[in-house]
Amino acid sequence: MVDVGDKAETERIAVAEGHVVMAPETLALIRDGDARKGDVIGTARLAGIMAAKQTSTLIPLCHPLMLSKVTVDITEDHSLPGLHVRATVKLTGKTGVEMEALTAVSVACLTIYDMAKAVDRGMEIGSIRLVSKSGGKSGDWRRNP
Repeated sequence: MVDVGDKAETERIAVAEGHVVMAPETLALIRDGDARKGDVIGTARLAGIMAAKQTSTLIPLCHPLMLSKVTVDITEDHSLPGLHVRATVKLTGKTGVEMEALTAVSVACLTIYDMAKAVDRGMEIGSIRLVSKSGGKSGDWRRNP
């Protein structure tokens, strides 16, 4: 792991996003709460939060971090059609939380796929990416629209 011992503690925030494309009928099934495995959106949100907290056990060389905030928002996107997933992770510390935000989105998307695959194996997970990060020596960064 990289030595972060000499770095200053600053507030660090990272936002990541991704999406799951699916058939309109699958989206309706999820929205209406009729998926056989239960509440897809609620379960995926919880899975993403749990994943952010476990990033250092999943990704080699990531520091274990004491996160102060993790949110996972999942919204319908009829233009896909599918679900848009967005995670925000925050802490005050010596290293960034980009990997935690990306892990939260990835696992939330995988959970959506798992819970709806019985009705739509053709779903696609895509565009998982960092949207913004703030804090630390390198300062703020934001993806251009």
